[in-house]
Amino acid sequence: MRIKHLSYSSGGGKGLLSMTVGDLLRNAAHKWGRHDAMISAHEHTTWTYTELLQRSEQIAKGLLALGLPKQSRVGIYAPNCKEWLLTQMAASLADLILVNINPAYQTRELAHALNKVGVSALVMTPGFKQSNYIELMKHIDPSLSSQESTTLNLPNIPTLKHIILIGEKKEKAMMNFDDLYDMNSDEYHDRTLGVKFDDPTNIQFTSGTTGNPKAATLSHFNIVNNGYYIGELQKYDRHDRVAIPVPLYHCFGMVIGNLACIAHGSAMVFTDFGFNAAATMDTIEKEHVTTLYGVPTMFVAYVREQEKKKRKINTMRTGIVAGAVCVPELMKQIVDVLGITQMTNCYGMTETAPISFQLHLNADHEKRLTTVGEVHPHVECKLINADGKIVERGEVGEVCIRGYSVMKGYWEDEKANKKAITPDGWMLTEDQGIMDEHGYLRIVGRSKDMIIRGGENIYPSEVESYLATHPGIEEVHVFGIPDSFLGEQVAAWIKLKAGQQELSVKDLEEFCKGNIAHFKVPKIIRMVDGFPTTVTGKVQKNKMRAEYAS
Repeated sequence: MRIKHLSYSSGGGKGLLSMTVGDLLRNAAHKWGRHDAMISAHEHTTWTYTELLQRSEQIAKGLLALGLPKQSRVGIYAPNCKEWLLTQMAASLADLILVNINPAYQTRELAHALNKVGVSALVMTPGFKQSNYIELMKHIDPSLSSQESTTLNLPNIPTLKHIILIGEKKEKAMMNFDDLYDMNSDEYHDRTLGVKFDDPTNIQFTSGTTGNPKAATLSHFNIVNNGYYIGELQKYDRHDRVAIPVPLYHCFGMVIGNLACIAHGSAMVFTDFGFNAAATMDTIEKEHVTTLYGVPTMFVAYVREQEKKKRKINTMRTGIVAGAVCVPELMKQIVDVLGITQMTNCYGMTETAPISFQLHLNADHEKRLTTVGEVHPHVECKLINADGKIVERGEVGEVCIRGYSVMKGYWEDEKANKKAITPDGWMLTEDQGIMDEHGYLRIVGRSKDMIIRGGENIYPSEVESYLATHPGIEEVHVFGIPDSFLGEQVAAWIKLKAGQQELSVKDLEEFCKGNIAHFKVPKIIRMVDGFPTTVTGKVQKNKMRAEYAS
C-alpha cells in the first residue's frame, strides 16, 4: 500500500514568549539601553532604547490621565512618524488597544473604523498628502466645530472623547500630543503591571469581503512572538539597522518592522512619512542600514533609484519582500544593484499576526525565486481540498494556519469568526498553495476576488458597495487586471441606468474623492449592457478578467 505524503508541516522553535509588547520594550531598554532604538530620518530624530522607554511610559501616563479604562481603544491615524511608535508602545504599557487606521482613509472608511470598535481617543496628524484630517473629522461630525471642551460629546461618533493632534498646530477642542508628556497618573504602576500577555493589544482593519473592513483583533502573544521569530530567522542583533519604508499602520511596519527590531535590540529606521524611494536610498547610505523592507513594486523603485544615483549601500545584508514572490529578474537586480545577497520572502496575513512562512537566510537560489519558505516556528500549516481533506504534497490546496499566531477574532463579528476559523483553530486563508516534499510553500492563487495593487489589499465588494450609490449606476462589478508595475490595477464594468451619460475615470475619481481611498478607485472602466454569468446567474469575473490578459 502506498504511503501518503500529506501537505502538512509544523515548525519547531525554542519556545514562546509570555511577554507583552511593553515587556518587550522594557527588556530591550534593560539589555540595550544605550543603543539606537529609532532613527526617524525625515524628522531628524534619534532615540536610544532607554529614551524610547522613558518617552513611551510618559505618554502612557498621559493617556491614563484622560481617564481611559482598561482595554479602551486608542486610534492612530497618521503616516510613519515617531509619535506612531510612541503611541504603539504607550497603548501596550497602559493596557489599551491600539487601533491602526490607514492614513488614506476618507470619511466613510474613517467613520466606520471609529464606530466599529468604539474608539475612545484618536491620535492623528492634521493631515497627510491631499487629506485634511481635521476637516474629515468635522465632516463626519459637524458638532466638532462647536465643541468647547477637549472632552468631546459627538453624536455621530459617541465613544470618541479625545482627539490628540500630533505637531504644533493648535485646534479648538483638540489637545496636542506633546501635552501628554506633562500629564501624570497614579494608576500607571498598577495598570502596567496588570497587563496580560494573552489580552488584545491591537486592532487592524482588513478589507471586508462583505463591504466594510473587518477588525482583526491581535493579542500581545500573537504579535510579540511573531515579531520575535521573524527577527530570529533574519538573525537580527543590536548591530542591525532596519529600514522601514513600509506603512506602520500595517503588520509589515509595526510587527515585521518595529517588534522584530525591539525583540533583538536592532534599530528601527523610518525613512519618510510615506513611501519615497529616493529618501529610502539616501537614508540607507547615511544610516548604514543593514536590512531593507518592501513589496515587490517598492524594490523595483529602489533598484531604479540606485541605478539613477549611485549610493554607498554596502552595509546591506538582507531584506524582506512580502505581498508576492519576487520574479527572477527582480531578485537578480536586488542582488546585483542593491547588493542584498540574503533576500527573504515572507507569507502571511493580518489575521495570523502576520507571518506564517519565511525563507531562511541560507535557502538555495531556486527556493528563493519560487517559494515563500518554510512554516514558521510553533505554527502548523495544512493544505486542503474543497472537501476539507488534506491534499498530498505537490497538489494544490487551500492554505490553513493554526497556532499561537491566529488572531483573537474579528471584533464583535461572530459570523465572520465562524467562517474564518474552524472549531479546532484553523485559520482559512482562502489562498491556494502547493507544498513540496521539503515543506516549502509556493502560493499559486488567492481569494478569487481580492486585488493586490502595489501591496495594498483591495476587496472589490467594498468598492462596488460604494460605487453602487452613484445615482447613474445600475450595476457595477470590480476586479483586478495585470499591471506591469503595480502587480494589479483596479478595473470596473459598469451598467448605467437608462438615460445616464457615460462615465469617465475622472468622473469616478470625483465621486469617490473624500469617501474611499484613492488606490481603490477603478482606473480601467468599461460601460456594458450586461455581464457574463453562469446558468445560476452568478457573475463570472474570471471571464471579464480574461479580456485583459496579456
